[in-house]
Parts: sequence; structure tokens; C-alpha cells
Amino acid sequence: MVTEVRGFTDPQKEEYFRKRFRDEEQASRIISHIKKARSLHIMCHIPVFCWITATVLEDVLETREGGQLPQTLTEMYIHFLVVQAKVKKVKYDGGAETDPHWSPESRKMIKSLGKLAFDQLQKGNLIFYESDLTECGIDIRAASVYSGVFTQIFKEERGLYQDKVFCFIHLSVQEFLAALHVHLTFINSGLNLLEEQQTSSQTEEHFYQSAVNKALQSPNGHLDLFLRFLLGFSLQTNQTLLRGLLTQTGSSSLTNQETVQYIKMELSENLSAEKSINLIHCLNELNDRSLVEEIQQHRTSGSLSTGKLSPAQCSALVFILLSSEEDLDEFDFKKYSASEEALLRMLPVVKASNKALLSSCNVSEEGCEKLLSAVSSQSCSLRELDLSTNSLKASAVKLLSAAVESPHAKLNVLRLNICELSEGNCEALSSVLSSQSSSLTELDLSIRKLQDSGVKRLSAGLQRLNCKLNTLRLSGCNLSERSCEALCSVLSSQCSSLRELDLSNSDLQDSGVKLLSAGLKSSQCAVETLSLSGCLITEEGCTSLASALSSNPSHLRELDLSYNHPGDSGMKLLSAGLKEPGWRLDTLRSRMFPEGPGGSSVASLLFAAGPPPVCCDLHRPSPTLLISAVSAPWGLVP
Repeated sequence: MVTEVRGFTDPQKEEYFRKRFRDEEQASRIISHIKKARSLHIMCHIPVFCWITATVLEDVLETREGGQLPQTLTEMYIHFLVVQAKVKKVKYDGGAETDPHWSPESRKMIKSLGKLAFDQLQKGNLIFYESDLTECGIDIRAASVYSGVFTQIFKEERGLYQDKVFCFIHLSVQEFLAALHVHLTFINSGLNLLEEQQTSSQTEEHFYQSAVNKALQSPNGHLDLFLRFLLGFSLQTNQTLLRGLLTQTGSSSLTNQETVQYIKMELSENLSAEKSINLIHCLNELNDRSLVEEIQQHRTSGSLSTGKLSPAQCSALVFILLSSEEDLDEFDFKKYSASEEALLRMLPVVKASNKALLSSCNVSEEGCEKLLSAVSSQSCSLRELDLSTNSLKASAVKLLSAAVESPHAKLNVLRLNICELSEGNCEALSSVLSSQSSSLTELDLSIRKLQDSGVKRLSAGLQRLNCKLNTLRLSGCNLSERSCEALCSVLSSQCSSLRELDLSNSDLQDSGVKLLSAGLKSSQCAVETLSLSGCLITEEGCTSLASALSSNPSHLRELDLSYNHPGDSGMKLLSAGLKEPGWRLDTLRSRMFPEGPGGSSVASLLFAAGPPPVCCDLHRPSPTLLISAVSAPWGLVP
């Protein structure tokens, strides 16, 4: 059993702040500010961050009416730390609101907690024991005092065996204090704690660049937020907020600019999408939004739809799309680029979207592996994936099948039309259809040479108890009556969930339709929409269909017999059923071609000639049959 813990949605974020701030005008101002400061808005999916933000903004609005609200993550957490120091000063030390916030005791507490935070972050620990605290020079009595005074930062709890354990209220608070410790150590002594060989002669430029390198080398991204905080501390404005805690300041605007340029240089390298996005966040903490603004201008003008995006531009675009107020319902990759490199950099957008259109993006096997790893991740929101017109090899389809079967995958719709699929691929897909963890409800395999053997393999999965598929599109898959035999078993299966079946543009002929009709007669059949356009069906096939509908009239609502040869008697037979009260059929589609040159069937010329512009449909209730033959595109007269 997998339990997924999800954060606040955008409406829930707004609801939280409106409940916290009863003054409607004040709540609206706060919500508006958070939406504009997009990095803050993104972080607000974490409930604890919403609470931190509300705590800070409430204090800022009360003490500095009309003052500027925090714009970056580092600013927000510095304000939060200052609020906690103020609470300690007033509540525990008996001081006044106007007194200096930082007493020698408070400074010692924060510095000790910072060392603990950094040491344990390096080890990947979120829970600490007495021995961990002792290593940082904190005795157990002091730790209890810390948790009692800085209750909103540090907590003392009882473990499984009633032993004392300690933790920070949230990992982000631990990362913030860890970055503060590294910053204070470098400013006060010149030591770079991020390097194994620590020297006191490093320049500020090297210090911040080494921090960027260290975070990029982390295999699991555990230093990503730490890096954002550390770079944020380099700004003079943030150091001013910490006056009283800092005994001296460092970093110049020139140093910050060099750090910005270094980050932009790293963005041009072959980084993972997640690391690239974090570097964009780092630029935001340094108050440099030039790259994002440049892409925003191009996007507004529409110039991003042509040409190849650079790695840095891709990262900036991802940041913009992820932080946009617009709902990521559909992501159409062709609007931005057609290169696989760009696609891999934009995987975070794919994961955040409900629908991803990735047709004709020339994804390789390696790229497909990375894409599908993202699709099967727990954080992926994707419901619909279009990979049509890509040359997917057998191994890639197997990877795709494994991804869809993942317990974390939420994929409902998969489009693989005009892809290089084989009979072996159908076996892998059949396994997906019968998997208990698969959520797939629609599969499009149109215009591929699956042939009858491939459909036979698919049909095995369609009859399994766990199969949830209700829409199957096999248009133009080179099928014959043998496929209809396999599909007949599916239609009459008690386990089948099929509601829509598209078998258009195959040589099923009357013999195939007769087999298919046997399945339609079954009381287990629940198909509501059936497309048999261009299947070489004559009056005989229509007779079989009419018989099936009479035997099991309760389900089929729409039938498409366009580009066939039903004759007047065949269509009259079916259209008469529209008047039957027991039939649910309410739409009968019939586009008709005359004979082609030399008596050749229209179905065989359909793809070469293109469909006609006229559709003749018959809907219930209709007293007359509205069928007309349209002139064939090759200019013959019916």
C-alpha cells in the first residue's frame, strides 16, 4: 500500500491565508504579494512554509506599516528568525519590543543550533540524539532550554523507547540554519566548511562558487535549498536584517555579479532538469532575474516557438512555466523546441502537467528512459501522454510499459499512434492492461502494422480482471477477420471495460464484422461507440450488425460505417433500428464514396486521396434517412 502525502494546492494556499488573516483587505494584499513573488508561492505548497510566511508577514505589517514585504526565501526565513528572537526577548527575558533582539545568550543558541543543523545535514539526519548534540557542544540541559525557548524552531520529543530525540520543525529550517552557520564561519574566520581542506585564505568569489559546485555534485539534491539560503546571505540587504547576530558583514555587489555569471555559465552545462531549476532559484535569491525576464519577453512575443533553446533558456522557461499562475493543464512541447536535449531539461514541466503532447520529438531510447522515470515518479501529476510519431524501439516500449505499471504512475491516456510498434510490443502492453497498478483507461495505437497477431496478444490483457481500459483505438492497423475473432472474446468477456472501440481503415470485410457481431450480441458487451469506417463492409455486414443490436440493444449508442458499401438495404436496416424504442443507438454515421477508378474500393484509396468534406449523420429521432454520396476527390462523377 502506497500513501501519497500531497501539499497545498493553489486554492488551498489562498484558503489558508484568508482563514489566518480575518481582515479581508490584509489577506488580499498578502495573497497578491505571494503570487507575485513566485518562489514564495511555489514553496507555499508546504503547509509549514505557509505558517512561517503568515507569522512573518503578520509581524511586518504590524511593526512596519506600509513597509516592503519579503521577496525571497532567504528574506522570509531571516525575518522568521528575527521574530523568534524578538519573542524570546520579550517573553523569556522580560525585555521590551524596542530592545535589541539579539542578546549574547540568543546568539550562542542560534550559532549552536546552526552547527548542529549543518553537521546533521551533511550526514542526512533529520532526527538527532543526545550524542549528536554533544558533538556540537550542546549539553542535554541546554538542548531542553533551546527547545523551550525557540519552540517554533527546535523541538524535543520522546522516541520509541522514551529516550529524548530532537529535530527542527521542518527540513527547510534546518537547511536555513546550516547555511547561516557556514556563512558566519566564513565571514568571521575565513574558513570554508564546504571543502575538505579548509584554509583561511579563500576569496569570497571562490567560497560561493565552491558552494555551487558542492550542491551540483550532490546526487540527491540535499544541498539545493541550503545553497539558495547561502547565496541569499551574500546580499548586503539580508546581512543588514541580521545585524546584531552578525558582528561583521561581507560580500560586495561585484562579488554577487561574479557569482551570478558563474551560475549562468553552469546553466549552459549538461545538468539535470532539477539542478538547473535550482540554479534559477539561486539567481532569484541573488535578485538577478535577467534570464527569466529575457525568456518572458521572447515568450510574450512568440519568438520561442522557433529556433533551438539554449540550456539556460530552457531552465528559465521551466522556471516560468512552473511558477506561472496559469494551470499547467496541457504542455505542448512543439511550441518551444523539438530537440531531445530541451525535452529532458523540461521534464519538471511534464511532471507538473495533466497532459503532455510530445509527438514527433525524436526521443531516443536513453531519453525515453529518463522521460518515463519522471512519469513513474511519485510527484508526477501526468494523466495523459502523447508520444505519437516517435520511433520507439522495442526496449523503449518495455520501459514505457514498466512506467505505466508503476504504483506511482497516474497515467490514464496513452497515445502511441504512428509509432514503430511490433507484435512483441503488444505483449508488453498487454501486461500493462492486466496490471492491478495500471490506471490506463485509453490507449491509441492507430496507424501501425500491429496485424492480427498483435491484436491477439492485446486481447489477452483486455480480458483480465484488473483491466480498466475503456477506449481502444486501432485505426489503420492492418487488421483482418482474425482480429475480429480475438476481439469478439473481449466484447463478450465479463471482465472487459471497453466502451469505445475504433477499428477503422482495415480489411475486416463482412466475415470479420460477422465475428465482431457475435461479441456485440453478448449480454456482457458494454461498448457504446464503435467505428468501422473504411472496413469494406457490404449489406451482409450490416445485416450482422442489425442482428447484434436487436439481440443486445441496451448499450451501443454510436456506430460509424463511413466509406463502406452498405447499399440502400443495409442502411435502411440499421436506420430502422433508430426508431425501435429498445435500441440505444442514436447516431449512425455514413460518409460514402462512389467506386474509384477501375472499380477499386474507396477504402484502399482513402489515405492517398484524403477524406471528403461532407459528413452525413443520422440521429435519433429522424423519420428519414439522410445519406448522400459525395464526389470523390479524384474527380469522378457518382
